[in-house]
Amino acid sequence: MALMKVEDALNRLLDGISNTKVQSVPLSEASGRILAQDMAATRNQPPFDASAMDGYAVKADNLKDLPVKLKVIGEVPAGHSFAGEMKDGEAVRIFTGAPVPAGADAILIQENTERDGDFVTALEPVSNGKFIRPAGLDFKEGEVTLTKGIHLTPRQVALGASMNYAEIPVLSRPKVAILATGDELVPPGETPAADQIISSNNFGVAGQAEQVGAETLNLGIAKDQKDAIAAKIKEAQDWGADILVTIGGASVGDHDLVQDVLTEAGMDLNFWRIAMRPGKPLMAGNLGSMQVLGLPGNPVSSMVCAHIFLQPLIRAMLGQNETQPLQTAKLAMDLGENDQRQDYLRARLEKDTATGQWIAHPFSKQDSAMMARFADADCLIIRPPFAPAANKDDSCTILVL
Repeated sequence: MALMKVEDALNRLLDGISNTKVQSVPLSEASGRILAQDMAATRNQPPFDASAMDGYAVKADNLKDLPVKLKVIGEVPAGHSFAGEMKDGEAVRIFTGAPVPAGADAILIQENTERDGDFVTALEPVSNGKFIRPAGLDFKEGEVTLTKGIHLTPRQVALGASMNYAEIPVLSRPKVAILATGDELVPPGETPAADQIISSNNFGVAGQAEQVGAETLNLGIAKDQKDAIAAKIKEAQDWGADILVTIGGASVGDHDLVQDVLTEAGMDLNFWRIAMRPGKPLMAGNLGSMQVLGLPGNPVSSMVCAHIFLQPLIRAMLGQNETQPLQTAKLAMDLGENDQRQDYLRARLEKDTATGQWIAHPFSKQDSAMMARFADADCLIIRPPFAPAANKDDSCTILVL
């Protein structure tokens, strides 16, 4: 099978992906989720003409000739209302948020008054409607104030609460099951044998999945045995995974059994082997309704492929079809010409204080097993297939990590 271009592979992976699974979550769990339906206000806000200040409810026409003394006929704090109706020459003591009494058309703020027993003297005029928030000023009953597909922030969650919703309909988080494979792997915290290494990729990949809104299940490590791998795949299916991510074992070696086991289980292979570095042995398919993404075993390869393929797949399942934003920077050093594979070079970013432009410093060593360098990287420099040699200070395309 010929190597597939990254762009073509990504388009095939995302083609037809959608998410129609909706769940209602409490307000306390809604921030960061994707709204699944339009939400219309169930009430007016405010539900009545409300005072915007502490002071006195008055008739504006009574304050044309100052100073004027008004009789205080009552008091109305927030959460209560005034039962009667004001007449000329009268005022009602009022506090912020309280309903404006019938007959009043303005609020005289307390700083512009002098109080003497049952009378208050107005020292400044007010205009009709001054310091009154009319009913429905913020939103009106039936008005759609939250629209389907938005990424809910704390501000929108607060708006939903003020619309009197205790729960908010959101798209279900895609469920991503992650399986590391290989006899050489042991979990962190254990003592590896002389011929073993610590499994790290599954934790980094899980973090990337959760970063864009997925729910994850760490399936642990499957040994290089068909029945062990098959059992873990069954565990992912039983959990209801939307995506199964396997790490390692998808290449063509004698001990690379993942693709064989998946095929025997009924996987339809979408594509395999990508013209990229790192990450060539990437595999994608579907096992029933479960998407399968087979990442390479080298740590940097799996992490880069998760950025390029897994995160966009999760976003697509959340109705977010925007691509990862690419930026430009200046190269800090010369680069040679590229071959047929698209390169993703790990690099450190530095800002040019004179111009404000980013400068990308590619690391001298780009081995796909070097996680320490990847952890230090700020970006990936993207070098297209057959890119000509580039010189220091040339523009380059970067994907910020």
